[in-house]
Amino acid sequence: MKEGTQSGILCAGSIVFDILVRPFDELRFGTTALVESIEYRVGGNGANTSRALAILGVPVRLMGAVGCDPAADIALSALASCGVDTTQVARLSAPTATSVVLINGHGDRQFLHRPGASDEAFSGPAPFSANAFNNASHFHLSSFFVVPPLRKNAALMLAEAKQAGLSTSFDTNWDPRGEWLAAVETSLPHIDTFFMNEDESRMMTDCCEADAARVLIERGVREVVIKLGARGCAIYSEDATIVCPAFPVNAVDTTGAGDCFVAGFLAARCRGYSTARSGLFANAVGALTVQCIGAVEGVMPEDNVLAWMREHRGDAAEDGQIFQELWDSVPDFQS
Repeated sequence: MKEGTQSGILCAGSIVFDILVRPFDELRFGTTALVESIEYRVGGNGANTSRALAILGVPVRLMGAVGCDPAADIALSALASCGVDTTQVARLSAPTATSVVLINGHGDRQFLHRPGASDEAFSGPAPFSANAFNNASHFHLSSFFVVPPLRKNAALMLAEAKQAGLSTSFDTNWDPRGEWLAAVETSLPHIDTFFMNEDESRMMTDCCEADAARVLIERGVREVVIKLGARGCAIYSEDATIVCPAFPVNAVDTTGAGDCFVAGFLAARCRGYSTARSGLFANAVGALTVQCIGAVEGVMPEDNVLAWMREHRGDAAEDGQIFQELWDSVPDFQS
């Protein structure tokens, strides 16, 4: 990524109409359960990451597909209201992808998902139009395992982005087919930054954290960022390991938290932040996200996130010395 510039990010991934039900702790067929809220939101990895990037102030263009139904109109309106460029979003005859998200009292989620238009997105022989890369310095690919055509075309898309001079990143998710590393291996040489959480790292490589990162780096990835939830994140490269502690908060809804973390990290890099600063900033964006219902409702513009970080810096780790050392390494946060 071209550090310190306002060049934008091209993001590819799923766009989903979400129905959030909370709290829902036990499934009992043949009964009626009373819940506190049923809300309708825009979700999907591509949409979540793009909206969060736009709120953070980064120019972003989204590639994906929706249907020609009311859910698509709602999704496109929500994206546009945040400032996301949707000119690369296709409208297909298939219905817009939809998820029912059951959220328990601890903020954990169960997804019931109908892929709809996602089954056909990115399936053409030339997924990038002539204008897709305009004003973009970075290409981020998400939703690999939940948008079926990406299993075939992701490596070609990432390679084309690299050939066009863009840096690249990749955010995995859960693989319902169980193919994991075998499915993604051809894409690895074209990925600069690979995001995954702890469970995904274990499934991807049969290893955890540092060992999982090593497996991917040996296969061509430049940098691996592992999302550790309440423990923050760990960032691995061939030469260094940086562990960034989390900001402890009361999690109300973890929907979209991983996508918003990624947006925070990419936004920080787009601003020219150091690796440690990017990890801390991404942790803060994730912490803000889980305190609100919905995928991106807790995300704030960059200056507001920085102000929140300064206010909560003393709470960011049980080991205050570790956080202070990271904090001191990024002088912009000290004031």
